[in-house]
Amino acid sequence: MFVLRNVGKLIFGDTSKESMIELPQGQLYLVRPLSPKGYSELIFKDAAARIRKTGQDFQYQLVIQRVYEEGEEELLDSEDAEDADTAALAAERDEKTFLLDESLHFRSEIREGAEKVLAWRDLSGDAGDLYEFVCDNSIDAAQVHAFEVTAVNCQYERKYRKNHQNATEQELSQFIFDSEQPIPSASPRHSPTVQSPVTMPSVASSSALRNSANSSLKRERTPTKSSYSSQQTSQRDETPTEAPEVAIHPQALSILAVETAELHLFDFQSGSFIIQDPAVKATVSEVGKWQYWLQITGKDRDWLGQEVVADINPVFNFEFLSFIFNAYTPDGQAYSWLLRFKDQETIVRFQEGLMQALWEQLNEIKWSKNKEDEREYVLEAFQDLTMEDSPQEADEEEEEEEPEEVEDDGQRSEHYDSDEEEDDVVTRDDDGNVNSQLAVGYKHDRSFVVRGSKIGVFKHTPNNNLEFSTNISKVETPKGKLFSPKKVMLHAEDTNMILQNEADPNSLYRMDLEYGKIVDEWKVHDDIPVNTFAPESKFAQMTGEQTFLGLSRNALYRIDPRLAGNKLVDSELKQYVSKNDFSAAATTEKGYIAVASNKGDIRMFDRLGINAKTHIPALGEPIIGLDVSADGRWVLATCRTYLLLIDAMQKEGKNEGKLGFEKSFGKDSKPQPRRLGLTPSHVAQFQHETGSPLSFTPARFNTGEGLSETSIITATGPFIVTWNMKKVLRGSKDPYSIKRYAEEVKADNFKYGSDKNVIVALPNEVNMVAKQSFKRPTRESIATPVRIGGSSLGGRRSEAGRIGTRESARYKLGKEDVVNSPY
Repeated sequence: MFVLRNVGKLIFGDTSKESMIELPQGQLYLVRPLSPKGYSELIFKDAAARIRKTGQDFQYQLVIQRVYEEGEEELLDSEDAEDADTAALAAERDEKTFLLDESLHFRSEIREGAEKVLAWRDLSGDAGDLYEFVCDNSIDAAQVHAFEVTAVNCQYERKYRKNHQNATEQELSQFIFDSEQPIPSASPRHSPTVQSPVTMPSVASSSALRNSANSSLKRERTPTKSSYSSQQTSQRDETPTEAPEVAIHPQALSILAVETAELHLFDFQSGSFIIQDPAVKATVSEVGKWQYWLQITGKDRDWLGQEVVADINPVFNFEFLSFIFNAYTPDGQAYSWLLRFKDQETIVRFQEGLMQALWEQLNEIKWSKNKEDEREYVLEAFQDLTMEDSPQEADEEEEEEEPEEVEDDGQRSEHYDSDEEEDDVVTRDDDGNVNSQLAVGYKHDRSFVVRGSKIGVFKHTPNNNLEFSTNISKVETPKGKLFSPKKVMLHAEDTNMILQNEADPNSLYRMDLEYGKIVDEWKVHDDIPVNTFAPESKFAQMTGEQTFLGLSRNALYRIDPRLAGNKLVDSELKQYVSKNDFSAAATTEKGYIAVASNKGDIRMFDRLGINAKTHIPALGEPIIGLDVSADGRWVLATCRTYLLLIDAMQKEGKNEGKLGFEKSFGKDSKPQPRRLGLTPSHVAQFQHETGSPLSFTPARFNTGEGLSETSIITATGPFIVTWNMKKVLRGSKDPYSIKRYAEEVKADNFKYGSDKNVIVALPNEVNMVAKQSFKRPTRESIATPVRIGGSSLGGRRSEAGRIGTRESARYKLGKEDVVNSPY
């Protein structure tokens, strides 16, 4: 008798309850018919195949899980008992998961001798590589038929994002890959060659399998498969992404640019740009008040009509004379396009026209009224500063070792009440509140998660996990009125928390974290509100410093809680007559100040109460977040669709070696911004998978006293994105990596003092994840969400599991952990 190893008690919970269908016995092989690595590899001698749901609608996984002979599980458990982390990692090796997508070409065969086989492509392997699940003799054909029918339905739902019940025959038929070459034998007596296809097993009965499967799908098929021939299926499989219908373009009032170029479209299947037309006319025109249009027309047809807005995510690459951008259908689907121009002069003319349109649309000011140096700044910002000009060897030398894949499975209840029943697995509050903000402690290893009018407190363990500490169940004013904080900031050696109540913009509140209650209300000013606030200096919360910075839309000032009456320090108030619309602030270790606005510009101050030393022009998009490196060298601004990394060090002139905080940049020496964005093709894939537009959370550097900033973290939708600073600065090809969840990421930040661990707040879950579990953005990593499923650790749950802690950052053995014991 065979049993599934109890992986659930370590990570997943009771995963068997989530299975839609299961084949309980078989063997898993990796078959490489054309590879010199060896023809066949047995992965699991005894395994079970199942299809299960993920935490995201219309996403399903094919799961192959190892099974054990009775008694073997207990033996292995006793061996692993001394090290739970080792056991958890071993458990991960007992299961392989695959996103059920049409790219797998999932299919089955029943061979002579009644051998039943499931097969699907190894997307990370070489051409022709397949995974094969060879069913045990106890599995009958009907079970295999039902399994494949379920897989077809799941693939349909993933592609069309709707229930398969109303699918047509033609729509379902595209997921039946019966025109593929016969599935090679998983364990032949000798390796077949390309010249000897006769050594492949007979598939005489595969037509019967297909007919039976189609019958289950309630559609008719003849034995000759006349309804869709092999040739038709082959053409379907090889057909690249097709251009969508063209939007009707409005009448042009004036032309900003018109150039001839070669047109390419990004193919989601192959992950490459495919030429569509060798000669098109690309026209940028003004079509209304602050409205602009990009039209691409070929000799025989219109290819594209797209409004010029920030979401087109424009990137110009002058090395390859190309312009890459996104275009959108009326229902929000994103496509990535590439225009390749004939020479440098042509792309420069087109860039000036396109960027003029984009800048005027965002700023509602004529481009000609912008200063010449500021126009150059805008044009430089949208050039591709991560061109593929770095030696590949250099990238590989510094590439971190690829870790063994770690899958974050399971979800813990996110209730913050301390008196829950042990069996409570509720993941949403009755009042509809979800996690909204995250504050990571500097002085003490604590993280604070705001959820409505509650705050959950989580302890950072030595093994880089999160453990529930306590719950602050009521955030209320000293007069007893409940509120949900708009913004929070740790203060005074992490003993206090400053909170903002959106209903009272002229006051702030101090919570004593030892008692878990608000003890003070600070009236800042009768007429000047507090829109946001920031610490006095980068590491002020490590000290007993009482003062901090406040911002209104048009004023920057210091707040001193020790003052009687209003807490605003009048002598350190800088108020502007013009509408600057300040939106964010950040400070350096020395207390230099950077302030950003909803207009998109940035000001640098060395102290409060004076004019800015440096003013960095706006690109157009509002800045929603700001961070500064401890030494003041780097300023990091977050816009909705991209980040800006600005070097504040002056490289020339009389102020060479000085920061922009200390001395003004020369008129003609504004710092060149590095625009950090996802490549347009990745943006298209992100939106193709999630259906949601790009929208970054405030980006942050990793931080810690005496540490250099080496990484940047942010999130958009269900994706966390981290940039490697070294790769960014040397212009590497792949400077960022990603991790996808099944739900939207609400807040994220590095653990203090390290860039190796990231704390993530999902709507109903709090995680600490190892940065090494992030992956390069590929079609597979973009498409595959981290499964959020089981809520039980098996048996009696731990306190951490019961209240909502995700222990997804696993401890990795280092050299000092290995005992040299040859006996």
